[in-house]
Amino acid sequence: MIPASHDDDTSPVSGCGPLGLILAAPSSSTGKTTLTLALLRLLRDAGRRVASVKIGPDYIDPAFHAAASGRPCRNLDAWAMRPPTLAELAWRAGDEAELVLAEGVMGLFDGVAGRCGTTAEVALATGWPVVLIVDVRGQAGSVAAVVHGFDRFHPNLRLAGVILNRVSSDRHELLLRRALDPLGIPVLGAVRRRPELSLPDRHLGLVQASEHPDLETFLQHAARLIGRDVDGPALAATARPLRPSRPSPGTVPGLPPLGQRIAIARDRAFAFAYDGILEGWQAAGAEILPFSPLLNQGPAHDADAVYLPGGYPELHAGPLANAPHFLDGLRAAAQAGKPIYGECGGYMVLGRGLVDAEGRRHAMAGLLELESSFAQRKLHLGYRQVELAEDTPFGPIGTTFRGHEFHFATVLGEPAQRPLFLCHDAEGTPHPPAGERKGSVIGSFIHLIDTGEP
Repeated sequence: MIPASHDDDTSPVSGCGPLGLILAAPSSSTGKTTLTLALLRLLRDAGRRVASVKIGPDYIDPAFHAAASGRPCRNLDAWAMRPPTLAELAWRAGDEAELVLAEGVMGLFDGVAGRCGTTAEVALATGWPVVLIVDVRGQAGSVAAVVHGFDRFHPNLRLAGVILNRVSSDRHELLLRRALDPLGIPVLGAVRRRPELSLPDRHLGLVQASEHPDLETFLQHAARLIGRDVDGPALAATARPLRPSRPSPGTVPGLPPLGQRIAIARDRAFAFAYDGILEGWQAAGAEILPFSPLLNQGPAHDADAVYLPGGYPELHAGPLANAPHFLDGLRAAAQAGKPIYGECGGYMVLGRGLVDAEGRRHAMAGLLELESSFAQRKLHLGYRQVELAEDTPFGPIGTTFRGHEFHFATVLGEPAQRPLFLCHDAEGTPHPPAGERKGSVIGSFIHLIDTGEP
């Protein structure tokens, strides 16, 4: 739930936490991501050391953020993360930056299980102020009712400013500003409606940053256009310091490392790994050894564990099925008893076979019994509370985690006798057991985010 114990902080900048602000909106599809990317690049080009955060479980947007800012993007998740984990990751975002822009998820107050996991909850936890991006197509005076409602909905959350998006004309902007004037909330920009300021859709969501045909040109063009419509210095001036103090070293274990030297698949087929988790493993003393299955590379021989993150293996099933060094390397690691963990897409590759969207079956590693298919897509989406049903490198039986499931794969065959997790959704409703364990190999469709109960 959104806490009601924080005071409204409209005081001048003080304290030593990283300066930040949150770009939120009344709903999804308002242009948050495009505006965030343009503003990151605009501030970077102006000489500001800017970093970013993406609120909620998301792998696509952070890669675009990193391309725009030149710095890693962390995820903050008020439902899936314990408060010290969230605080530590917010601090890390500001370690090498003077300003952090956080992009919200869905609408400002949209969440799960009684408004948990919302952008507003992150705003209250961090103390970073909210700038509301409002899609004003088809609106004039009604924009004041929308902004007033969002400004007053929670007693301890006030808007630091508003950006009007998809404004049609100078006359339209004038009407909007007149309507908002009595509220006393600064209008920090009025962005014109431009068809070229959009990112293409593909597959489960946006094209990955690495697949954008000319991302650098897009970012530079978007920054120039947004720079005409948004007051960058005024926007940056709304930032405030991170409220919580930094957790003491050793108090944020996150996910325990799989081993001391962890081989991690990293390419277009396996792009969905949270930087915060990998950084946590490195902070715990583990060494990260990246390799590319699409280049037919196997895990390093001297690695003592292997991690296959999520991604889009179904788009690359043919090359993966014909990568003998990769597949034989996985089998050799399993035969040697090394821990191997596959998550979502990585889980599918550890299975016996994967059927692509055209109905073609591709043989995978065969280390687990899973058979998955994209020929008949079915959406599986939502937060998950899970408990280990087996002893694993992540902990003994009964260890709890929080994570997120998002995929369209249909399971054709998955044994139930040795599931990896016992599962509930965000509201505590039981779900069928998930995942599989076979020897030292484990996997599931759930992306793990943090340990224990937040």
